[in-house]
Amino acid sequence: MPPTQRPAPRLAIVVPCYNEEEVFAYCQQELGALLHSMVQDQMVQPDSFLLFVDDGSRDTTWEQIKAACETETCVQGLKLSRNESHQSALLAGLAAAAPQAEAIVSIDADLQDDIQTIRRMVERYRSGYDVVYGVRECRQTDTWFKRTSAEGFYRLMAAMGVKQVFNHADFRLLSQRALTELLRYTERNAYIRGLVPLVGFPSTEVAYARGLRTAGESKYPLRKMLALAVEGITSMTITPLRLIATLGLCICLLSVAATFYVLVIKFSGNTVEGWPSIILSIFFMGGVQMLSLGIIGEYVGKIYLETKQRPRFHVESMIQPPAQNQ
Repeated sequence: MPPTQRPAPRLAIVVPCYNEEEVFAYCQQELGALLHSMVQDQMVQPDSFLLFVDDGSRDTTWEQIKAACETETCVQGLKLSRNESHQSALLAGLAAAAPQAEAIVSIDADLQDDIQTIRRMVERYRSGYDVVYGVRECRQTDTWFKRTSAEGFYRLMAAMGVKQVFNHADFRLLSQRALTELLRYTERNAYIRGLVPLVGFPSTEVAYARGLRTAGESKYPLRKMLALAVEGITSMTITPLRLIATLGLCICLLSVAATFYVLVIKFSGNTVEGWPSIILSIFFMGGVQMLSLGIIGEYVGKIYLETKQRPRFHVESMIQPPAQNQ
């Protein structure tokens, strides 16, 4: 247990936004009220702030962020030049907040994550923890399919040896030093929830109940969830490549056993009838080879993208209070 008691930090709450015009006003109001109450309770410094990151929205999200920056001194805005991804937008916000705050919380704009949990996160930070994970204690608000697939994904990642907090997404608190170390991971396709445990530092968890989305629709349809799953697996482990090698070895051993079986039958004077089994074997091996090439191709593609060393995001503009622009 960390023995230190830290002073009230300057807190930054980073909120990635993509087409969130329906929920933004509510999100900004609720987070602003929370931040104000935490300042009043002397849990955080008066210059703590909200940072909204517009991930190339096609609606009025950025206009609403700009309006909030003009009326609220605790609001900052960051606009990416195009839609990148949730993870890239989150990284952009974290990178912008890192020099300005001692503690940084990331949360989605739909506020399905309980914002009152941020108070408990700050308390854990002040008691000496550098990483505080928000963990969903139940997923009753999710559909049966999403709940089952999400839990299956976490178990699959664990089986492959990936260190990842179960039922944790991107709702977390990072200290400034933990975030600084996280930003040293410069890969193009960063899987943040898998990278954070690699940073180390004292960490803990806080459980919360996930609520319903107040407005708008989820920005993570099945297609994006599957893409994130592939991203996480291929970014954090080479186990699929080892499974291919293991499968190849097993098929080789089966082929040797089948060869001995055919020879024994042949020298026994019996006729070996093998057309159906041969055709099935050809189709089976063709499927295995195509699947194996696809998995290998994912890893080769990642190497190709990483060698280019292209930027992970492009910032079009950033709005800060006048005192911070000087």
